[in-house]
Amino acid sequence: MNGDDEQLLRGRVYGADHDDPDPGPRPGQTYVELVGGPLDGLLLDITGWTQDEIDTGVSLQTEVGSFGPGGRALYDPRPGDPARWDWGGDSP
Repeated sequence: MNGDDEQLLRGRVYGADHDDPDPGPRPGQTYVELVGGPLDGLLLDITGWTQDEIDTGVSLQTEVGSFGPGGRALYDPRPGDPARWDWGGDSP
């Protein structure tokens, strides 16, 4: 395990319950790091996603984006760095 892997394992997973005593990644799962925007630094579990789903990016519910509760944050894979997905903006 290199330094980047160790840093990834310390992160909090998007969608983890706020009361979860261990909100970090689980062994055997595949994660990407969300970069920028309201979910910056969270990990997204993409285990089982198809390549088309990964290439499309994602719209994630968040209460802390520009549109408040019910809003969404948009993230797309970073070209050349598949372990990081960049924020592209918020949507209602």
